[in-house]
Amino acid sequence: MRLSLDALETLDAIVESGSFARAAERLHRVPSALTYTVNKLESDLGVAIFDRSGKRAELTPAGRELLDQGRDLLRQAETLERRVKRVALGWETQLTIAYDEVLPIEGLFGLVREFDALGSGTRLRFTQEIFGGTWDALIDKRADLAIAAPGDAPDGFGLRSVELGRLDFVYAVAPTHALADAPEPLPAALIARHRSIVAADSSRRLQARSLGVQPNQDTLIVPTLAAKLQAQIAGLGVGYLPKHLVAPHLAAGRLRIKAVEEDRDSALLRVAWRAGDDGKALAWFRERAVGIGLPASD
Repeated sequence: MRLSLDALETLDAIVESGSFARAAERLHRVPSALTYTVNKLESDLGVAIFDRSGKRAELTPAGRELLDQGRDLLRQAETLERRVKRVALGWETQLTIAYDEVLPIEGLFGLVREFDALGSGTRLRFTQEIFGGTWDALIDKRADLAIAAPGDAPDGFGLRSVELGRLDFVYAVAPTHALADAPEPLPAALIARHRSIVAADSSRRLQARSLGVQPNQDTLIVPTLAAKLQAQIAGLGVGYLPKHLVAPHLAAGRLRIKAVEEDRDSALLRVAWRAGDDGKALAWFRERAVGIGLPASD
């Protein structure tokens, strides 16, 4: 390697300071040491870094390119140094958090602000999942922490979890849908004759699942919970939705809640992680996440 970080730092100091003498003071070295470093760098690279034909040495085009790219390398080296030190102190370089779409991401922003104040330097990444996708992300190591994972942890994968709370679901239909004025509670046989809107489970390894779908019932599968909500507002089908998502559409007359004979219980949601993972960022988030609360249903 003909380039060294010391040589790049020397070149940067010379240009920033405006002279070899002032750069030497800044670096606490003698000017002759800087001159030697530059001469050796020019010799090793086989290019002229400074044009010394005038009264004051100026960077050549090659020297300017070396300085510009060298500064990028210096910044990268500084970032790497900080990351290595953080890892040594127990802070992860990155923490990936998978959250179920039933939880609006805005509810996590307060945690991000609190975490930023710690100055850990850990990079955060959020991914959105549906149904078993949060558990799946942990199993496949696509995420370090899962928030609002539904139900109990799948057996055999070494997962740990604590309860976050319960979320209420309601059976919702558009006022234009055939079931809107049907007598309540709706029997399963009647529901089965109408298409159900299903948000696709984002699991890759675990078996995909859906709730509230009757045997042999026609389905329209959409990619997100937000798309499911809009499809039901459009009257394309029916199904369960989180009560807090339905609430603003009730007063506006875009959806109606229908009682059904086989009603769905509230969903238990959890904060989950892999056993044995003990980084400081993970520990901080799993402790704070249980206190974020779930969206109000009113």
